Amino acid sequence: MIGSRIGGRYEIVRNIGDGGMSKVYLAHDVILDRDVAIKVLNYDFANEEALKRRFKREALSATSLTHPHIVDIFDVGEEGELHYLVMEYIEGQTLKKFIQDNGALTPKQALPIMQQIVSAIANAHHNGIVHRDVKPQNILMDSDENVKITDFGIAMALSATAHTKTNSVIGTVHYLSPEQARGGMATKKSDIYSLGIVLYELLSGELPFTADTAVAIALKHLQEETPSVRMVFPSIPQSLENVILKATMKDATYRYDSADEMYDDLLTVLSPERANEKRFAIVFDDDRTRAIPIVSETTKFDSVEATKKIEPVTIEQSPSPTPPKKRKKWPFIVGGIAGIAILILLLSLIPGIFGPKKAVIPTVAGMEETEARDVLSSTGFNTVVTEEQQSDDVDEGEAIKTIPEAGKKRGVDSEITLYISTGKEKSTLADYIGENADKVMASLDDTLFKSIDSIEEFSDKPEGTIIGQEPDSGEVILSETDLLFTVSKGQEKQILDDLRGYDKDRLEDYEESSGLTINTVREDYSSTVPKGSVISQTPNGKTEIVKGGKVEVVVSKGPEKKPDKFVVKKVTIEYVPEVIEPSPSPSDEDGDEGDGEDDGDNSGVVEQPAPVPQLIKIYIQDKNNKITDVFDEFSITETTERSISFNLEEGQTGSYKVTRDSKPIIAELVN
Repeated sequence: MIGSRIGGRYEIVRNIGDGGMSKVYLAHDVILDRDVAIKVLNYDFANEEALKRRFKREALSATSLTHPHIVDIFDVGEEGELHYLVMEYIEGQTLKKFIQDNGALTPKQALPIMQQIVSAIANAHHNGIVHRDVKPQNILMDSDENVKITDFGIAMALSATAHTKTNSVIGTVHYLSPEQARGGMATKKSDIYSLGIVLYELLSGELPFTADTAVAIALKHLQEETPSVRMVFPSIPQSLENVILKATMKDATYRYDSADEMYDDLLTVLSPERANEKRFAIVFDDDRTRAIPIVSETTKFDSVEATKKIEPVTIEQSPSPTPPKKRKKWPFIVGGIAGIAILILLLSLIPGIFGPKKAVIPTVAGMEETEARDVLSSTGFNTVVTEEQQSDDVDEGEAIKTIPEAGKKRGVDSEITLYISTGKEKSTLADYIGENADKVMASLDDTLFKSIDSIEEFSDKPEGTIIGQEPDSGEVILSETDLLFTVSKGQEKQILDDLRGYDKDRLEDYEESSGLTINTVREDYSSTVPKGSVISQTPNGKTEIVKGGKVEVVVSKGPEKKPDKFVVKKVTIEYVPEVIEPSPSPSDEDGDEGDGEDDGDNSGVVEQPAPVPQLIKIYIQDKNNKITDVFDEFSITETTERSISFNLEEGQTGSYKVTRDSKPIIAELVN
């Protein structure tokens, strides 16, 4: 788990706690950039779809709780077989660890902590949520001794698992109410019992009931009175101990009626007016339980059952004596009447001696039918008749009331009628998807629903069309159901950028970031827009476009090119012969003097040598040639004229040069 990401956004940092039902990890929400606590349930939900739905429903209901002393639940999710809760991260420790480190607290230390806890439970009860597992391990404390309760809804969500149907119950046995120990459903008064145990532990540093096994501890919750914390710490005011005693009564009837009442009691326990308060004791009224008067030692009853039979009195007959002297009868008559009166008085004070045993009918409202029957049976009422009754206030399957009413004292053989709720009035929800939201909402009967609301989402359906509803069509709904429509806002739109001048890379970046699809429809020449850049677009820039829509662009091919220009240049290449000096004749060399007459053999004409070839090289610069490369090469022995062809692009200037025997003789530009 460490280092992984779940839900696409929560990066697991480290483990910060382990429990029987879950593991807790510190995680970081990468979207909201905050630390959170993630509770991953250990239970295997495979093949338990109903349990999955129940867990999600209970956990989501807990997200509605908003209170300074309740840990906020941000998210509920599943990933594969992983089921988790995302909660507010509280940096600190559990109240259990605080008690272990600090031991017993003084009343002034314990009261502020306890008041915070009770106020949080009261808030949950106001929202119809019972915690079911109140214990110091589920209470977090920061460095300023501010506490927050966690794990609302988990105990309820898992109460239908196979484990809770056999030998165990949801909840830590040390803080378990008697009704939970019997396997019954926890109620608001079960939370109050657990609060009393937590207060005992805060003041004493110890648990009130301990044993070697969980079963033995559960039996103590059922059978033993809560120990007196003042026996260990006499300085604790009786008024404060009374809060523990009242909260932990075995019979839930005698506990605080609500967490609010317990909170109000805690506010005044240290006031001077309550300094001499007596130890808490149940006050019975005539219609509930009558105290049995103390019987003198001469008459002893082994048990209540032993008082059901009174042995007949046998009067021994003595032998007939000598007839006595006649006495007056009136004293005997008066004595007999007095004896009968005393007997009647005793019988009225000790009901049940000659009649059936009586008991107080317990409060079972809000319990599931099975638990309600168990509670009635454990009190002695075994003749229970069930009647179903529709109720807008009591959940389906839970007890509404009993007849006779709770709190009345009746014989245990009496018939008790138990009224079980069929829930709120039910109807089947129609299918409104595809219809106009305004028309539908105007036509619905407001009295059939608790609320009718709508949320808007973008979609490809026309604006104002219903695209979703919750609950779904065809579902059987209760009266005062919250009805929620999802209504189309039409297609989501965005402002299109002006793409003119965008090159290929910039266009691709914008396409990726905007989510739009950009298509090049054609390429055109442009003398002003560089090649590869956008000339125009459809739709135009700075206008609205459907999100994810298509954009068409025209891209520049650059300036349009004109045809090449062909130029022919005639060049005259002059042949320049080499000058050779004539060599002297032999006669001149001998210096002979003659008579001045020639022999007549020489004519006086000097013979010319053959012309020497000259190497000509021509270089040109045009579209296809470079001035550094030889374009043409040939030899001449006389002046020669040549035509040179140039292929010039639009605006290009050509050039050429001519060398003769490697010496430049001509160089010109060509337009």
